[in-house]
Parts: sequence; structure tokens; C-alpha cells
Amino acid sequence: MIYLGVAAVALVAAVLVLTDGSDSIGGVIEPDHLAGLAWTGGILILVVAGYWRQFTASLGPNLRALLAWALVGLALVIGYSYRDRIQGVSARVLGDLRPGSAVSGAGGVVTITRRADGDFRVDAEVNGRVQPFLFDTGASSVVLTAENAASLGITPEPSAFTARVSTANGIAYAAPIQLDSLGVGTITERRVNAMVARPGTLAGNLLGQTFLTRLSGYEVRGDRLILSPP
Repeated sequence: MIYLGVAAVALVAAVLVLTDGSDSIGGVIEPDHLAGLAWTGGILILVVAGYWRQFTASLGPNLRALLAWALVGLALVIGYSYRDRIQGVSARVLGDLRPGSAVSGAGGVVTITRRADGDFRVDAEVNGRVQPFLFDTGASSVVLTAENAASLGITPEPSAFTARVSTANGIAYAAPIQLDSLGVGTITERRVNAMVARPGTLAGNLLGQTFLTRLSGYEVRGDRLILSPP
């Protein structure tokens, strides 16, 4: 390889001497440009030759290392090309491993996996803090238990529990409130009307119609609850 580089430089030098360096060579390239290319090419060949000698000295290990780096590069290219699909698959796996976790998909659609007990338990953010909810289309409102509301700093007066709320388990009395924000996955709604149930009357928070009616749609497909953003 070194001899090839020397021969190429010598050939370029001969061409420059024969053309006297005054005219373009073949009407294509100027002599100065050709000389610069020859110099750069000669240096490049010398550098490659040095590395090639070291590479061939331990050919087997170096080929394995080169193959490993090629596979890593290929994996990175494939991962980047299919990053959206990979993120979707990983999100679905997370939803299966942790039922109740909101998995965001294309178009802002949020999917929740049914729990083993048959219910859809949804982890939602209320005023910036995560709270567990039961998906309940029969609840006329979003309803918080008195205990969960207190953990958010919401403590209605005893006289405020005058509103009747329809739930899947019947009628409960609650105090009307308004939540600054309620979010499930990438879907977040502001100033959501809600209720705080009378202490001891409700076992868990309910994700009801005052949130669900703000969505463009929601449906159950098999063991998946699908919420579509407004």
C-alpha cells in the first residue's frame, strides 16, 4: 500500500513537470489543485497503511471487534428508524406490567389496561399530585374520597355535603368543588368540576362524567380502556 501511494505521488509529479504547470490538465483540473490532491492522498495512504499493518497483525480479534461495532451501528440505525414503533411497544409492555398506568399513543390517545379484578384503575394527576381512580361511567361527576381530598389540602365544611351524586353503587352525598387540573397521561383538563364524598361513604376516587364528557370519546376494547383527547 505504501508503494502504491509513492507511485501515485510520482505519477502526479511527472504530469505536473510535463505540463509545465501552466495550463489546466485535460481542461478539467488546475495543476495546483492536482498537487494538493496528490499531497493529501499520499498522507492518507500512509496513515491507512500504518493502521492496516497493525490491523493485520491481529487479524482475528480486530475483525471480531470491527464486526461488533458494525452490529452496534446497525442496531442504532434500526432503533432510530423504528423509534416510534419501539416506543409504542415498550409503552404497551409497561401498561401490561403496571395496570392503571396511562400509556400515550399517536394523536394523544391514552390507553389503560384492565386490572386482574376486572376494573379499570386509572392513575391520574389531581392538581399536580397522582391519585388512583376507578373508571366509572355511572358516576355523574369526578368524586374524591374525603381522605384523598384532605391529602390534596381540600377539606369541605360538614355543612357542604349536600349534593347527591349518582355512582355505580348508588347515591352518595358529596360537597361540590372545582379542581385546578385533572390529567390522565397526556390528557389534561383545567377547572374540572368535582365532588368530595362524605367521609366513610366511598372506598375510592371515581373518574366520572365531568371529566369523561370533555373527551372526544372513550371506549373499551377487550382489556383496554381508550381515552381520546378533546
